Amino acid sequence: MASPAGTGRGARRLLPIGRDGTVPATGLDLGVLPAEVLPSTVALYAERGWQPPFVGYLAVEGSVAVGACAFCSPPAAGRVEIAYFTFPGHERRGLAGFMAAALVAIAREADPALTLYAQTLPGAIASATVLARQGFALARSVRHPEDGLVWEWHRPPPAGAGRA
Repeated sequence: MASPAGTGRGARRLLPIGRDGTVPATGLDLGVLPAEVLPSTVALYAERGWQPPFVGYLAVEGSVAVGACAFCSPPAAGRVEIAYFTFPGHERRGLAGFMAAALVAIAREADPALTLYAQTLPGAIASATVLARQGFALARSVRHPEDGLVWEWHRPPPAGAGRA
């Protein structure tokens, strides 16, 4: 599933990362793609499950990979976590906001009743701004096994979106 095109230096879209780490695109410039992105995504699928559309995505602008984003696992208990990362050299161009908005849209289309959440390091102003613009609110601090204390942001389902 590709996201709607954006504006800017070329059409922005998300391309799903397959269970085997492949990306369904030809002519894509993966030159700036950090080497660990695709193998890490495959490892995440093996650990937490692979359930489209709740998978990892490459963010592409024109024909260049500019970031990666993902649902950290399939939904559980009515919640799903999102994460996003802009590749070096592509920061400060609104890509994090694009990726967050696209993940929200994918989740809402698949299951409007889900609560979405994301975690950031305390004081991460850029990430906080991205999440607030997408309708997330700081909910609590939690202890993450690798990152220590993190802030957890929640975006509840729209009013009237009940479980099917």
